[in-house]
This record gives sequence, structure tokens and C-alpha cells, in this order.
Amino acid sequence: MPLMAVLLNAMHVQSLAIEAIAYDESAHTLIARFRDSGKTVIYEDVPQEIYDGLIFAASISTYFQDHIEGRFPERKH
Repeated sequence: MPLMAVLLNAMHVQSLAIEAIAYDESAHTLIARFRDSGKTVIYEDVPQEIYDGLIFAASISTYFQDHIEGRFPERKH
């Protein structure tokens, strides 16, 4: 799925650090847009279970730091 299509389906989340997240199931790609910088980062090879854990986490920021940040290949967009 093209990046713009995934971003259009981004879910706004209640997090101090993250504004919105989106997930492309077929590509196992997680996209996060950050509040402070406004930057969008694409995380590759993210399993569905990790994404599910993120959206249901009590603290999205903490889950993101513990399970995603620095653990998957990333590229800034």
C-alpha cells in the first residue's frame, strides 16, 4: 500500500510523544508521527502482535520505547 494511503488511515492516539500511528498489515510496516517534531518515521518488519500491543497499551509512549524504538529498521520521511 502506498505511504500516503496508509497515512490517511492513521489513528490519532493519546500519547505525549506520538500523535498518530498507522500499520500496513501486508508490508508489516508501522508508521508513527511524532508530536514535538512533526516527523513521520517508518518502522519495517514490525509483527502484527507488536502493533496490536501498541494500540492497546496503557501507555503508548512507554510501549513504543520498550518494544519498537531501536528494535526495527527505520527511515524518516
